[in-house]
Amino acid sequence: MADDSTEPCPDQVEPGLDEKTADSTHADDKKKEEILEACRFRDLDALRALAESPGGFISDVLRQQAWPILLGTPPNQDKPEADSPSRESLPPHRDEDQVQLDVNRAFIYYPDNQTPSQLTAQKTHLSTLITTLLRRHPYLCYFQGYHDIAQVLLLLLPPPTLLPSLSRLSLFHLRDFMLPSLSPAITQLRLIPSILSLADPPLARHLSGIEPFFALAGTLTMYAHDLPTLPTVARLFDVLLARHPAFTLYLFAALVRSRREELFEVPREEPEILHSILSKLPAHLDLDALVTDAAALWDKFPPEKLAGWRGVSRWSVLKTGGCVARDGEKEVVPTAEQGRVWFERQVRELVWRKRRERVSGWLWKHRRPVRAVGVAVLVALVAVWLRRGPVPVPVVTGLGYVEALVGMWWR
Repeated sequence: MADDSTEPCPDQVEPGLDEKTADSTHADDKKKEEILEACRFRDLDALRALAESPGGFISDVLRQQAWPILLGTPPNQDKPEADSPSRESLPPHRDEDQVQLDVNRAFIYYPDNQTPSQLTAQKTHLSTLITTLLRRHPYLCYFQGYHDIAQVLLLLLPPPTLLPSLSRLSLFHLRDFMLPSLSPAITQLRLIPSILSLADPPLARHLSGIEPFFALAGTLTMYAHDLPTLPTVARLFDVLLARHPAFTLYLFAALVRSRREELFEVPREEPEILHSILSKLPAHLDLDALVTDAAALWDKFPPEKLAGWRGVSRWSVLKTGGCVARDGEKEVVPTAEQGRVWFERQVRELVWRKRRERVSGWLWKHRRPVRAVGVAVLVALVAVWLRRGPVPVPVVTGLGYVEALVGMWWR
């Protein structure tokens, strides 16, 4: 009996494959031309659209041109800044010991074809890159995992654009994570349940028993700490550098939704297991689909509609707009000095909030004695307050009045 399951002859297969290959090559060539043209004219809208399209910027050669533009680095950055102080002439940063500990653990997954001496040289370059940035911006605080981000830029960008690009990324995309407090990062994380509550209320309820700390490593390191291959990380960086800093939160929300069935298999009464699942990215990611879903979530539920958005500092990167921000129809590239000013204002706000929380806690703890003392306390506080200068008394009543007075005095 003849075997009807024989495979088709090569001449039956190859024409179709050749046609598909030719179509794919033609599409890639066309997209490369579009990317190069957008880079030539520094067309940010075109670059953002290309970054989100399937495959992103396609190749590392094209990323070397596109990424610095998206980060707002100056054009024609073909030589180091002559007026910038050298690393050796600047005092060491307080976090350099931690930098070295992290650098020693760098380059675990990629590149995987280096000799021990090449790996040592790469680690030296990475340490120099990070410490140079920190010495030039000594107010920034290093965080564990920052080296994962710097490592990606080190491997993909040419030396002249490397430090300027990392500087702008740090000041206008990662600034909330480089403050002396983790609370702004936590404020960002808590926007993820807000997105889920609008996009998928049943799933949000199912996860309501766990804090969104499962997303910390991913959002903090732009997913560079969790993804094991450089092409995957680079594809994700295409869109994260092109989009608003809050987009990483929408991306994680899309990632959570993509695991909906898996998560519903775990009872909500087992939050530890749910947290463990969400803390690890799945082995296989369809990045293009995730980017598309995240963009749809952004369009449908923009940040200003999220519960908790009002609690985000006005100086946060989420509200100052990232490396290249929009002011109406105009693109605005903030300066490094502006980044420092925003940083310092957010630090002052953090200090004030901490003092206010301390006062509120003290008043709540002593609420009965405070009510009993009443007018005597108010008179004493007003006397102290007035000696500090002619500040108008806030129009509040009851315990809130006492709290406001103590807060003004404490400040």
